[in-house]
Amino acid sequence: RGVSQGSPPVTSLLSLAVTSEQIEHLHRRFKQLSQDQLTIRKENFDSIPDLEFNPIRGKIVHAFFDKRNLRQESDGLAEEINFEDFLTIMSYFRPIEMNMDEEQLDRFRKEKLKFLFHMYDSDHDGKITLQEYRNVVEELLSGNPHLEKESARSIADGAMMEAASICVGQMGPDQVYEGITFEDFLKMWQGIDIETKMHVRFLNVDTIAHCY
Repeated sequence: RGVSQGSPPVTSLLSLAVTSEQIEHLHRRFKQLSQDQLTIRKENFDSIPDLEFNPIRGKIVHAFFDKRNLRQESDGLAEEINFEDFLTIMSYFRPIEMNMDEEQLDRFRKEKLKFLFHMYDSDHDGKITLQEYRNVVEELLSGNPHLEKESARSIADGAMMEAASICVGQMGPDQVYEGITFEDFLKMWQGIDIETKMHVRFLNVDTIAHCY
């Protein structure tokens, strides 16, 4: 799974749908993050200054090493990722292509939401409790300097109640609620333009920018 430092790998790149120039750009960014090593470890993300101020920094970094996002059959976290792994993660953030048909757009959207679902599902059990969902929303809002803490908590509570109405409201009287499934998660995000809102902006080689 190693890669040469002279040029990036070309295998498993079909799903990325990026140009060779973009791959070279990502490869330069990878080398900068890894300090010219063949792999990146979690501590390498400490070199992204603006990421330090992201309220869900830990979850973002965690997502890069989540084996579910790396499309591996095993569960848990990888100790390190190589460039091909890095490309796999970045593929979740690629923009919409103009020539995508409805089926491709649906798959594209589900891939992005699955990545986001994994960020909420921190214990890797395939479900998100309502409290976990509330906590993530509150964490996200905590980064807004114009929003008071009580207001953020109130919005997070509202998000949790809305999730409950979608999930619990569709259950039968003999069913026991165990958490938000991915199907529930899809319903919760219905109508929200995740395709353009979910992106990573730390690809600038000269100035390490934001990831949000």
